Amino acid sequence: MTTKIKFKKPEVLAPAGTLEKLKTAIHYGADAVYIGGNAYGLRSRAGNFTYDEMQEGVNFAKQHQAKVYVAANMVTHEADADGAGQFFRTIRDIGIDAVIVSDPALMELCFMDAPGLPIHLSTQASATNYETLNFWQAEGLERVVLAREVSMAEIKHMRQNTDVEIEAFIHGAMCISYSGRCTLSNHMSARDANRGGCSQSCRWKYDLFEMPEIGERTSLLKGEPEEEAFSMSAVDMSMIRHIPVLVRNGVDSLKIEGRMKSIHYVSTVSNVYSKAVQAFCEDPENFVFDQAWEDELWKVAQRELATGFYYGVPTEEQQLFGQRRKIPSYTFIGQVLDYDEETGIATIEQRNNFGTGDEVEFYGAGFTHHSQMIDKLWDEHDTEIDTAPHALMTVKTKVSKPVKPLDMIRKRK
Repeated sequence: MTTKIKFKKPEVLAPAGTLEKLKTAIHYGADAVYIGGNAYGLRSRAGNFTYDEMQEGVNFAKQHQAKVYVAANMVTHEADADGAGQFFRTIRDIGIDAVIVSDPALMELCFMDAPGLPIHLSTQASATNYETLNFWQAEGLERVVLAREVSMAEIKHMRQNTDVEIEAFIHGAMCISYSGRCTLSNHMSARDANRGGCSQSCRWKYDLFEMPEIGERTSLLKGEPEEEAFSMSAVDMSMIRHIPVLVRNGVDSLKIEGRMKSIHYVSTVSNVYSKAVQAFCEDPENFVFDQAWEDELWKVAQRELATGFYYGVPTEEQQLFGQRRKIPSYTFIGQVLDYDEETGIATIEQRNNFGTGDEVEFYGAGFTHHSQMIDKLWDEHDTEIDTAPHALMTVKTKVSKPVKPLDMIRKRK
């Protein structure tokens, strides 16, 4: 009798910039989410959480056997850490499962003022070898979020030489600077990237100009009008095809980037990666990659996709030059609020304009999908209408297959 191979199922960790995104990510399969508070994080423009929202999020997560982590990963200058001890005590008492930190000063405050609150090392700290992982474990940290510059071979070697939990990014935007430690935004827009104000100056379009006189300038690149003259804009990461090797190499948490992305993005990536991880861990020996998973990710992609540093140093092929070779093709248009089994009518909250005659796709947790034409629409007063043009308006339509509350709807652009 042969023994069935089993691997530890890694956590799928999704971004949650708002309470709505937190609930969406968990509903769509995420085992954990990471959020930001109103201070000490690196996403000052994200919908960061108040303490009351954190409490509601934690309560929701626990009801669904999920975890909530708080990012407090800024690099502190003088006075930046004021009040951090109270912040850590409060989130500990709320029930936050761990705090993600890069600055040793904040770690010390957390250890002293909020004992019992686990600390995870942020990717900003650039952990790239097992000696570093063991150092932070000896300092009392439970998990290390690896630098995005590590290779798959290095992760395998780390796992063989340490038992600290390993978290690795597997999907989302890539920073052009080493582990996100950039000052370009500081110089270009006076916004400190390492204190939460990054203006993504690397994503801007740059050109080279001849300026013989003040006020005069002539482009020396003379690019075609349709070309996009990016200089430092990396493509996004996607490791959907490499889930088996990540699991075999002992990665404990698979992290998805994107706290400022939409619920369309959060629901889709959580849905895809949770499905792929489940499929592999349930039957590793007979695992077969489903092309539908990758196709689904393209529906919310903002840039082209690659594997980052996992299989070698990225080349110019992983930078955005000229026209995009593949662009997103779907728009998020609504979310199901209710479904009447007897009539087959779904009640929908509109998120983008759509109307009769549109071919739309419904998708739900567990990777359910169906497409159909919108034949008729009614408003909340049951008056027949042709379009749903108003943001967040409630509409009804007959669906060809059963749907559930929180199912999403999109259409081709």
